[in-house]
Amino acid sequence: MTPVTTFAHRSVALFGLGGSGLSTARALIAGGATVAAWDDGEAGRAKAAAQGIELVDLSSADWSGFDALVLSPGVPLTHPTPHWTVERARAAGIEIIGDIELFCRERERHAPGAIFIAITGTNGKSTTTALIAHILRRAGKDVQLGGNIGTPILDLEPPSEERIHVVECSSFQIDLAPSLAPTIGTLINLTPDHIDRHGTMENYAAVKERLVEGADIALVGVDDAYSHAIGARLMQAHCEGQRVIPVSATRALDWGFYVENGKVIYREAGHGPEEAETLGDLADARALRGAHNAQNAAFAAAAVWHCGLCCEEIAGGLADYPGLPHRMEEVGRRGRVLFVNDSKATNADAAEKALLSFDDIFWIAGGKAKEGGVEPLRPLFPRIRKAYLIGAAAQDFERTLHGAVELEQCGTLDRALRRAAEDAALSDAREPVVLLSPACASYDQFANFEARGDAFRRLAQDMHAQSRDSGEAS
Repeated sequence: MTPVTTFAHRSVALFGLGGSGLSTARALIAGGATVAAWDDGEAGRAKAAAQGIELVDLSSADWSGFDALVLSPGVPLTHPTPHWTVERARAAGIEIIGDIELFCRERERHAPGAIFIAITGTNGKSTTTALIAHILRRAGKDVQLGGNIGTPILDLEPPSEERIHVVECSSFQIDLAPSLAPTIGTLINLTPDHIDRHGTMENYAAVKERLVEGADIALVGVDDAYSHAIGARLMQAHCEGQRVIPVSATRALDWGFYVENGKVIYREAGHGPEEAETLGDLADARALRGAHNAQNAAFAAAAVWHCGLCCEEIAGGLADYPGLPHRMEEVGRRGRVLFVNDSKATNADAAEKALLSFDDIFWIAGGKAKEGGVEPLRPLFPRIRKAYLIGAAAQDFERTLHGAVELEQCGTLDRALRRAAEDAALSDAREPVVLLSPACASYDQFANFEARGDAFRRLAQDMHAQSRDSGEAS
């Protein structure tokens, strides 16, 4: 835990008692603050009460006694309308902040030189964050990994000069962190997202820009128009002491970090291409297949390079990175057949990345359909040997796939996996792939995408164990 000493002997209103809200309440109390916590939901209040956190109905509280409102990132700050606690805080003239801001203040007070790597972007930030942490840990560094991925930031060990914090930041968290100033700030990419919470794409991009604007070293993607424009603005402004470095996964750059011919390259400004250094070969990195993962790898390599790691350490970390669960996760083999769990692909855009990463695909798809279905994936249908349809979207998907892809209505995941494995085993492909990349939400048959992916992994591993016990080639 990181106790929040910057609010010692002060009174704080805290709203939102999910995972990060409870973590923040505990950290504030540990640092000596008086916390008045509340949540609109009974479940959150019950969890807080069980942990000894004082509950105060903020709707009837006297806000003149509070020094700040600490807001959970899931609570609207501006759009579609500000939450009622935001209006109360503004009327009382107190600041509105979140857990990332509290961490930043603790770092500034106790260990301003501690390395803090903050990662954001629309897509790929969880993989990039986990990959950075993996490479650094492999090199023997003391790493704390958290934020929007897994562990809330204030549940991590406190900042210190010997410790590196690698933190994923959502736009909601950035919006509540006015003093965010990481050692290394990473903006991977920007595409329209969360417009309901930011009003416009321009507002969304402006929030994301703040993470790299305050960084000592700003790593900025140049493969989309919004990120490219942010990088150009920062380079033009070039705040004193700040370095702004471009990163690309789609083309060689005159300088910066980029991917070329499957290799991650660093070229220093003013140096010729013959002087560029190869930091890693993605052909060795099975968990980093696909163009989107090439972008993640380039950013991770750039971040750890600026932490002082050498080429050999970076290359090794890229090669043996195990990947995140449910994101193109290799979960087993049966003879030549590879089983891949991409349950996190809950829409067509996400499924596209997996379909682009493999050939000879025996594709399990379906669930609770998102708007647009799988029609956007039509250009990739030639990669699919056969589709196995499950869940509520199965009939709609069949209408889209009919005549373009051989398909089978399977209903449930277990039947789909069994039939896909049988057909893949008969394939003449060198490495046929049974791919769960549903392009759908899960909640017609599963509680969430994690439960769906866990079921797929378990079934695939059972199948692998059965084949081993029966003496099949593995």
